[in-house]
Parts: sequence; C-alpha cells; structure tokens
Amino acid sequence: MTRTRLDAHIAALDAPEGLKTVLTVVAATCADISKVVAGGALAGALGASGQINVQDEEQKKLDVMTNDMLTEALLASPAVAGVASEEMDEVQPASNPAGDYLVLFDPLDGSSNIDINAPVGTIVSVLKSATATPTEADFMQPGRNQVAALYAVYGPQTMLVLTTGAGVKGFTLSNDGDWILTHDEIAISPDTKEFAINMSNLRHWAEPVQTYVGDLLKGDEGPRAKNFNMRWVAAMVADVHRILMRGGVFLYPWDRREPNKPGKLRLMYEGNPMAFLVEQAGGKATTDGRQAILDVQPEHLHQRIPVALGSANEIDAYAGV
Repeated sequence: MTRTRLDAHIAALDAPEGLKTVLTVVAATCADISKVVAGGALAGALGASGQINVQDEEQKKLDVMTNDMLTEALLASPAVAGVASEEMDEVQPASNPAGDYLVLFDPLDGSSNIDINAPVGTIVSVLKSATATPTEADFMQPGRNQVAALYAVYGPQTMLVLTTGAGVKGFTLSNDGDWILTHDEIAISPDTKEFAINMSNLRHWAEPVQTYVGDLLKGDEGPRAKNFNMRWVAAMVADVHRILMRGGVFLYPWDRREPNKPGKLRLMYEGNPMAFLVEQAGGKATTDGRQAILDVQPEHLHQRIPVALGSANEIDAYAGV
C-alpha cells in the first residue's frame, strides 16, 4: 500500500510556492528537533539553561536549542520575511528580506516535562507579510489571518498535525525520517465526557468557572447528568492533541493570582495556531466560551489570554454557566 508522504501532500496543496517552502522547512526542523528531544540526557539536553526568557520564565536547555534551530532554518529560507518566538524578546527580520511570510512559534511547548520524559511539542503559526522588512506591528494580525498552523508532538510517536484552512491532517514520523499521513480529515466530536484543567488552581478561578467544573465533578448525580474524566498533561500541545484524537475540552482560565493578566497562555504562539487547528477540526476555541480566539486583535507580541477550546457542545455548555 502506497502511503502519502508530507512532502507530496505539501506539493499538491493549492497554495503559493512560498508557503509550501515554509511548511517544508518547519517539518524538516521538527524532525530534527524530535531527534534532539529523544536524545535527552544522552545528548546533554536536559536541565535548565541558566537563562530567563522574556516571559520571566527559566529556560530549559532545550528551549534555547530548539528556538535556535527553528530561527536559523526559517531565516535562511527566502520565503520568510521574519520570525517571532515565545523565547525571544523581539521579532527577527530576515537579513536579506524578500519573503512573503511571517512565522511565529513556541519552539518547545511544555518544556517542564522534558526532565521527566513526558510529551512536549512545537507549535507554529504562519501569517502573510505585508512588507519585506517587517516590524512587530506587521505581526499584529488576528488569528483569522493565519494561512497555516501546525504542531509537532514528541511522544511515543512523533506526530505533525497541520491545517492550511481546508481541514486537519496528521502525519507520523517514520523510522526512516519521513512524515507519513496516518490521520486523514481529523474531526473533534461535538460531545465529550473528558476535560483538561489544572485542578490545583480551583480556588483562584472566577466563580462561573468554579461552578462549571463543580458541575462536571458531580457526575451523573449533578446537573450535567453524566460522569466526566479529567486529564492534564501540563503541556498544551499534548492536551490539545488528545482532544483532536478523541474529543474533550481544554481550559486555562483567568485566575486571581495575577489579576492584571488576562490569562496565562500566549495568544500569538499558542492560542491562535491551536484555535485554527481546533476550528478546522469542527471544534470551538474561545477565550471565555464566548469570544473566538481567532477574532482577538493582538496588542503586543507576547500577549496572554484565557483559553477554552475543544468539543463544540461542551464549549457551549461552558459559555452557558
């Protein structure tokens, strides 16, 4: 049986050649990142780097390594006008600007999981560039403007899940280093009995969120009249991947610990690309159950938002509390 490879899928896309080039570069770099992640302690890649990123978070060695890998590969491509990363303070324009695309990424989502050998991933968003010499202002486009979004999840298998606005497809990295189509037309079930949230923060959530989760925990004896299971990997890429594979909802709401911050997750590097994938798979992706993430107008590069995404009917239930 002939299996579709990612390079053949990209070549067949009804898309500009520049976008195909960007996707090819990202996929190749994610395959290389998979090798580095798999090497772990043997490659000297575990532990902290001793650096603090723009988010005021301690960087892992692999945060720095993977950020450098993606940045260098993308800026070397003539299709790319500039890049932005969760790990970098500012946008990086190409040194010889001529490309049509802006690429934003979280190079290693869930990097706190690295030292315990739990799933991590890379998240990527692609926008059209209005200029050959982009500044931060050129990146401030709502998620609806994305021309592609993808993530790679590094777990028991390495998978790359991609949308260019015509559905969602999943590719698995073979032992030979090829991305092979294994999940065609990924769709999220509208109903679910599974939710993902960090329950340790319950006391910090707004009352409606506490009420919603409390109703889930009451199971078939409560107002939802069915039993729910909770899952939490502590890496957005892994939790969203589970939802795309079998349904569910992922919630990361505002909480009182940092009341001046609207949320924890980054709009440009996590919210927008994941929202694009979830919507293309038939789910919903919102800030609060009501406002679509893809309609949020970015105000700055490292903007944070609350997130509620996944099975459409369950997100509607969340909005109704």
